[in-house]
Amino acid sequence: MSDALLTEAAPESSAQALLLDVRNIAKHFGPVIALSGVSLTVARGEVLCLLGDNGAGKSTLIKTLSGCHRPSSGEFYVDGKPVAFASPRAALDAGIATVYQDLAMIPLMSITRNFFMGREPVRGFGPLKWIDFNHAHTVTREEMRKIGIDIRDPHQAVGTLSGGERQCVAIARAVYFGAKVLILDEPTSALGVAQTSMVLKYINLVRAKGLGVIFITHNVRHAYAVGDRFTVLNRGKTLGTYTKSDITMDELQNLMAGGKELQTLSAELGGTV
Repeated sequence: MSDALLTEAAPESSAQALLLDVRNIAKHFGPVIALSGVSLTVARGEVLCLLGDNGAGKSTLIKTLSGCHRPSSGEFYVDGKPVAFASPRAALDAGIATVYQDLAMIPLMSITRNFFMGREPVRGFGPLKWIDFNHAHTVTREEMRKIGIDIRDPHQAVGTLSGGERQCVAIARAVYFGAKVLILDEPTSALGVAQTSMVLKYINLVRAKGLGVIFITHNVRHAYAVGDRFTVLNRGKTLGTYTKSDITMDELQNLMAGGKELQTLSAELGGTV
């Protein structure tokens, strides 16, 4: 029996066109309210940027969408059908893949072993089965070549790759294994300019494949470079969702960082903020 509990379709026909539809999700940890009403949608071929300062609820929302936490209340639809994930595996089976900031990779293991970790292709029959490394190496090299990264030796340790290349390995892995919605947790943090450009370019490629992407970031410039819509969180609530025609980069920055407070502080300091 699957961990994802599916029932009848969502009541609104418009929800059928959405990959993911979250309505007024709340999450409580005892008396602590981590989320108190978050709503967002992700369509096919769309990049939704999720912005918010520290403590806005981004991490809790990610873990709720990926099956680590079960919401205290609210509605959660995938492909127009209500779901309740009992585990991260159930979310993966439903097509929601999360690439966390730490990438969940083992630096001393090869690129291939990290790419297929837990899903290794096997050969043989009955109890006599073994990992088909030839096939695994070929797939890894080909999938990385598709995104412009030429791996000469898939046996090399993944820790020898740059930060941007490791991010691309993690994203390529999720796409290869059938992700419909890709959640990226601060993928460009701590990356240089060239590596950041590599990751943002790949996000565009993923969108072109028809996947939905949730791009969590503190960097408004990175979000504005690839985002179609922008959802801003503050203290566990959705402040609003905007398109590029609705809001400028500066307005988005001010909204994310608490614009009125910054303007007040800037005035008090003589405009130096």
